[in-house]
Amino acid sequence: MRGLIRLSYFIWIAVPVALYGAYAVWGFPHAIWSYEFIDNGSPYDPFLERYYTSCSFWGPYGMFTIPASNGQCGYVAFFKEAVR
Repeated sequence: MRGLIRLSYFIWIAVPVALYGAYAVWGFPHAIWSYEFIDNGSPYDPFLERYYTSCSFWGPYGMFTIPASNGQCGYVAFFKEAVR
């Protein structure tokens, strides 16, 4: 029983290990910065549906521009550092 109590002191280590694992698999999160869409005749009308063509995300590794997925842009995308 005493060994289990001391082992429980180290359970918190699982959180940083899981965060590092997520970083290694997906990368850092980048927030949406800008987007391009097909002009439907009224680009400032918030009630008309838009079909997005590209999405630009900004974050710790800089700016990334990707094509929109099915005409939609997400709010956050995960990217790894570009190899130069």
